[in-house]
Amino acid sequence: MMHLSLCTISFRHHLISLPELATFAARSGLDGIELWAAHARHLRDQPGLNGQWLKAMNLDVAMLSDYLPFQGPLHTGQEKLTELCELAQHWGTRKLRIFAGQTASADASAEHYQQLVMRLQQYCQQAHSHGCELLLETHPDTFADTTQATLKLLGDVNHAALKVNLDVLHIWEAHEDPVKAWHLLSPYVHHLHFKNISRRELLPVFAPANVYSAAGDRSGLVPLFEGAYDYQEFINKLPRDRVHSASLEWFGPDPHWTVAHDAQKIRALSSAKKCLA
Repeated sequence: MMHLSLCTISFRHHLISLPELATFAARSGLDGIELWAAHARHLRDQPGLNGQWLKAMNLDVAMLSDYLPFQGPLHTGQEKLTELCELAQHWGTRKLRIFAGQTASADASAEHYQQLVMRLQQYCQQAHSHGCELLLETHPDTFADTTQATLKLLGDVNHAALKVNLDVLHIWEAHEDPVKAWHLLSPYVHHLHFKNISRRELLPVFAPANVYSAAGDRSGLVPLFEGAYDYQEFINKLPRDRVHSASLEWFGPDPHWTVAHDAQKIRALSSAKKCLA
């Protein structure tokens, strides 16, 4: 079973309200919304928009996505995490997506790595006290850029509140098999990110400085089942006895059409898979 969400970050350059997005999500057969924390902060002056409001539309907030600092004063990060946990409670979610620093695992010194482990342990304890969990996204130029680096980090932090947001394409970018990565990380995987690219050499388009920019390059961004990575194979190989929570992470033009199109394709694939079971 697949619990599908849209990402509000996909609409970051569009003049559109959350009620409009929620209506679109419901009509498109989606189950939820991955709420970018920057958007959640700007919705504070509309307290009627919350988890209960979404529940009435048969939707939920699958995950709140943000970034925590791993350098500088600890209290700065703790204050931000407290805010994120309060936002998560308002929206009825436990999952907070973060990144594991800004350094590739192969480039990190032992000292830098230990500092990140200690900071993550402190963040995990704080999140746990608020009933939240931290999901490390598998992403280039972070400590969670490969399956083995992610497993090592999970083991060294050793806290029940630390989980994984498996970004399928970025694991493939690391020249790994995402299906194998899922099985190795499955006890920790609490969310998935789905996106695709037309050719491997165009993967740098997802660099944050480019993809968040309104004037950024969008070369190679394609619907989920039209790209270089085979999502049909990935979805077909996911175990059927588990609910898989996933977000359609689209950064290109016309997000309404693409998100609805990809959701429809996934639903059709899942239905066919169920019939063959």
